[in-house]
Amino acid sequence: MTSALLTRRPAGAPATRRRRRTGSLLSLLAWLCGIGFFLPVAWMVLTSFHSEADAATNPPSVGASLTLHGYREFFGEGTGISPWPPLINSLTASVLSTLIVLALAVPAAYALSIKPVRKWSDVLFFFLSTKMLPLVAGLLPIYLVAQNTGMLDNIWLLIILYTSMNLPIAVWMMRSFLSEVPAEMLEAASIDGAGLHTTLLRIVAPVAMPGIAATALISFIFSWNELLFARVLTGTVAGTAPVFLTGFVTSQGLFLAKVCAAATVISLPVLLAGFAAQDKLVQGLSLGAVK
Repeated sequence: MTSALLTRRPAGAPATRRRRRTGSLLSLLAWLCGIGFFLPVAWMVLTSFHSEADAATNPPSVGASLTLHGYREFFGEGTGISPWPPLINSLTASVLSTLIVLALAVPAAYALSIKPVRKWSDVLFFFLSTKMLPLVAGLLPIYLVAQNTGMLDNIWLLIILYTSMNLPIAVWMMRSFLSEVPAEMLEAASIDGAGLHTTLLRIVAPVAMPGIAATALISFIFSWNELLFARVLTGTVAGTAPVFLTGFVTSQGLFLAKVCAAATVISLPVLLAGFAAQDKLVQGLSLGAVK
């Protein structure tokens, strides 16, 4: 009897082992998915260091010699075409539109969450409904308006469009983040006589900073990657980096190494911004997920 009691296993041991196996399988699946998403990016970067002859081989040559020829051509060596104006245009449009989006989205989300207005759900649905129209459906009216107002090939037109495109998503995101701000802090600030401006800057903004960072990063990424409006509404003055990238596909063919080098350079600002704000991005996107 004593030996049987000593060798008896805990009742929850099989369930614990099953949970561990399930967790291990899910972790392995997550790693495989992550590697699967990363492999095309890694292949693009590797191809950017190959010569055009090695990049065009079939099957691709993994161990080919490395060269910076694709990057030198991207930065204008031998072609005389500088990528800096499109890169500066993309940076200007993305940063300014993101700042305007935050300046409009935070007060709007404050009114819809912390100080809810009447029929706030209808307001949120209106914001969401603006994303239901495909972008290409509004391209012709926007082009005609820009043509009649002299705004074609103007960077401010892109800033206005990117702001209007990202504002609904930013309001929805910021509302979920601001809903997590403790009401006691706002009541204490109100008792101390803090106005709306002071409450937003000194109370709400520090608490919701992870959400603000996540919203800003997503708005920046969407603006930086936008191609349709920039391709149709700009030309030689306000062309952005994605438009400049499409210029490498010519009637002479597709120069794969040079395209990969250009795509790598154009992707760096987004990657660096995401890496710098990764902790706040994860914290902001998971805010309110676990009660």
